[in-house]
Amino acid sequence: MSTFMANNTIERKWYVIDAANKPLGKTAVAAANILRGKHRPEFTPHADCGEFVIIINAAKAVLTGKKLEQKYYRRHSGYIGGLKEVQYKTLMATRPELAMELAVKGMLPHNSIGDKSITRLKVYAGSEHKQQAQSPIAYEVK
Repeated sequence: MSTFMANNTIERKWYVIDAANKPLGKTAVAAANILRGKHRPEFTPHADCGEFVIIINAAKAVLTGKKLEQKYYRRHSGYIGGLKEVQYKTLMATRPELAMELAVKGMLPHNSIGDKSITRLKVYAGSEHKQQAQSPIAYEVK
């Protein structure tokens, strides 16, 4: 029996994950696994066999412990003194979609497969999304 190798002819499904009252990290892990395709029996590490993911209620995701006060989102412009820091309490209040996207992106491989996979992620702060036409399947975070 030969080994199955995934190629670009796989059919991609849409999944919707509700992040309300669930830890941000656990929701991001579930989304990253679906984006990568690790939930499929024909998963191939070097091929892009992931699916589309919609995360709703990102504003209602929770951070456990003291992460709201102690965790920072940092970026640097490249210039001297160009470090920008935003506390996660502020980030979750103003841009919860960015916090979720950063968590998922950090869990994907840092190569061309990860770059392609992150484009299939759609994050919304509220409970409404624009992909009803794709008839997404509800995915429960364990």
